[in-house]
Amino acid sequence: MAVASFILGLLGLLVLNVLLGPIAITLAGVALWRGTARRGRALLGLGLGVADLVVLVTAMQLDHTVSWSL
Repeated sequence: MAVASFILGLLGLLVLNVLLGPIAITLAGVALWRGTARRGRALLGLGLGVADLVVLVTAMQLDHTVSWSL
């Protein structure tokens, strides 16, 4: 789950951050709660999931819309 969280968080920076960000955060939380051996990757996934949502909110504020596109 830690690796999946990391990968989804990384992909979320590029596409579908509104969907992949919360999934990455959830997977990282579950992985950390279960005591994963890959704690670093789970923390990276958590950070990237949060970054996905920050990028989404920032882009929405700059465009003055509910969604954003490139």
